[in-house]
Amino acid sequence: MDTLQALLLGLIQGLTEFLPVSSSGHLEIGQHLLGVSEEGGLTFDIVVHVATVLATITIFRKEILALIIGFFKKLNPDTNLSLWRRLNDAQRYVVLIVISMIPIGIVGLCFKDQVEAIFASSITVVGVCLIVTSILLALTFFFKTNPETEKREISPLHAFIIGIAQSIAVLPGLSRSGSTIATGLLLGNKRENVAQFSFLMVIPPILGEALLDFKHIVAPSAEYLAEHGATAPIPTLALLVGFVAAFISGCVACKWMVSLIKKCKLIYFAIYCFIVGLLCITIL
Repeated sequence: MDTLQALLLGLIQGLTEFLPVSSSGHLEIGQHLLGVSEEGGLTFDIVVHVATVLATITIFRKEILALIIGFFKKLNPDTNLSLWRRLNDAQRYVVLIVISMIPIGIVGLCFKDQVEAIFASSITVVGVCLIVTSILLALTFFFKTNPETEKREISPLHAFIIGIAQSIAVLPGLSRSGSTIATGLLLGNKRENVAQFSFLMVIPPILGEALLDFKHIVAPSAEYLAEHGATAPIPTLALLVGFVAAFISGCVACKWMVSLIKKCKLIYFAIYCFIVGLLCITIL
């Protein structure tokens, strides 16, 4: 992978991480078209995903800081209230994020090898998953929730169901943001609440994965490269360029996506995913 290829793939990752079109699927397509699918294993994917997580932290820095400060405040002293109601808004939100992490944690611990094997599969799998993403997004258009009946807060049950959607979206081509946002909307939650929750809930899993694979990212061993079907480690400069490109484009895409969700524009992404999915199946 050279610097230009890393730049292009980093831009693809940053733009598609927040848009409901599957960043992993587009990375697979981009690597396939550029002929770099056998280089570096999952190293580049992890690095650019960390970049987009940092973009999320940058865009939602005020909200994240408020959550951290609020989390360490004392519980409501009224013992007549349930434990859930004794928590303040920030504490409840953190608990919801933890609940949403349970399904992806189970998948990561128990099915890591199977998931990585799927990423090594054909581009046809990406196409099929993109069409599934298209169907999910289309459902939010045809089954719109009445604004008057939208739920003001995401419940623990809904957080867990959205977490299941996230765990299924590890498949390349099945959009994580599209799956979680569509699931949240179909459950009757407010659009802005679902968008923010979808972007914040992914921070711990991706940072955790990067931490576990840190030594392989910095200095991948021959065994690691062979295990992940890689022919050679990616040059440091290429990783850096990809990281910066994903971070900058991710910041732009994150702000844009929040605005689009409020304007109910997901149907256009459904059409896009369907077309790209068909192209993957029939041409690529």
